[in-house]
Amino acid sequence: MEAKNIRAVYFIGAGGIGMSAIARYFISRGLVVAGYDKTPTELTRRLEKEGMLIHYEENIDEIPHTCKNPNQCLVVYTPAVPDTHKELVYFRENGFEVQKRAQVLGILTRQMKALCVAGTHGKTTTSSMCAHLMHQSHLDCNAFLGGITKNYGTNYILSPQSDFVVIEADEFDRSFHWLTPWMTVITATDPDHLDIYGTKEAYLESFRHYTELIQPGGTLIIHRGLEMQEHLQPGVHRYDYALDEGDFHAENIRIDNGEITFDFISPIESIKNIELGQPVPINIENGIAAMAMAQLAGCTAEELRIGMMTFGGVDRRFDFKIKTPELVFLSDYAHHPMEIYQSARSIRQLYRNRHITAIFQPHLYTRTRDFYLEFARALSQLDEVILTEIYPAREQPIEGVTSQLIYDRLAPGVEKQIIRKDDVLNLVKSRSFDVLIVLGAGDLDALVPQMASILKGKVKSEK
Repeated sequence: MEAKNIRAVYFIGAGGIGMSAIARYFISRGLVVAGYDKTPTELTRRLEKEGMLIHYEENIDEIPHTCKNPNQCLVVYTPAVPDTHKELVYFRENGFEVQKRAQVLGILTRQMKALCVAGTHGKTTTSSMCAHLMHQSHLDCNAFLGGITKNYGTNYILSPQSDFVVIEADEFDRSFHWLTPWMTVITATDPDHLDIYGTKEAYLESFRHYTELIQPGGTLIIHRGLEMQEHLQPGVHRYDYALDEGDFHAENIRIDNGEITFDFISPIESIKNIELGQPVPINIENGIAAMAMAQLAGCTAEELRIGMMTFGGVDRRFDFKIKTPELVFLSDYAHHPMEIYQSARSIRQLYRNRHITAIFQPHLYTRTRDFYLEFARALSQLDEVILTEIYPAREQPIEGVTSQLIYDRLAPGVEKQIIRKDDVLNLVKSRSFDVLIVLGAGDLDALVPQMASILKGKVKSEK
């Protein structure tokens, strides 16, 4: 189907964070945009207000008439939707062009200058940083992100005049193999999604193949020391980065009184006294990668300085809800052992002499089975760990795989307990905390607003 023939776009799994960004793109183009999702959420309600037609029952009769013409309607689905989904089956059996979200993004990467960010962790924050740097610069950009940016209150940026597009390149289900980056960052390749890849070697091979997709004359910016082989086409430029070494790195790092400043060292132009608008230690490295890509795309030193200082962060990524001398409360989407390690390390750096408690909801039975030792080691940096039951997402239970696997291997001296998710609010009501962080990619985050309200009430009553 050629883009000029598309009159309607139908999304199966409309409320997904990545799917909704593409839906917004087509809404902005004036097309009929409709879709299905399992349950209404704040995001789907916002999409409906913006003009998208969404229903929540798996029912062919609910599909709008405009979306039933295979010559004019493009169907986009998320890999999380099963092949037996009635609406997906209907579209496939009736000659519609049915594409994954990543395939649609792939089309955009071939039409525009695509700045992509791939990696096991750090890609949402890094791509959001890069999008902000580009958007507030003279270059501007479009962006499709994996999280809601606090600067814009959305996961999508539209710029009709810019030919740049920033894309979060997701390795789940090998989705990033549909992309053709003009420039890409690779942040990390710690094995994940082994339910999809099977082995560490297959996971690393997928990243090697991804580097083959960079356009001739394009650029790879890769974290130094990753356990992967790259394979670049002739003419592709290569740079590496890290916290304190590499072509791009930081020097003279100052972490003081809740603020972080550093010097950005670059082969293009070094910049002194970069101030992080979201002062979290892990964001130094994320910022180096984002600035490297934006600088190579053409952002000026002053634009980089202002952009980093004004970046407000991403919802659920080291997201502070309460920050007072008496109590710190935040949530973080971290759900891979290395993400949790970095999150725990960052919060320990910020609050060295305080009692830090984490409430962690493990995500997926397979991930818990494969990495329970690594989860325990990462969480053992903290003073107290409260585990809930595993969030299954798309999986069925695996015999013998529970949060107890992590609990039993936490380091001696770490205070610990396992509770049901349904008991979390009562726990928060019943006791006091010094620094509390909620970790995980499941549905525990839905309780964070209520937790924040309870904790704010306690702080107020104690004054």
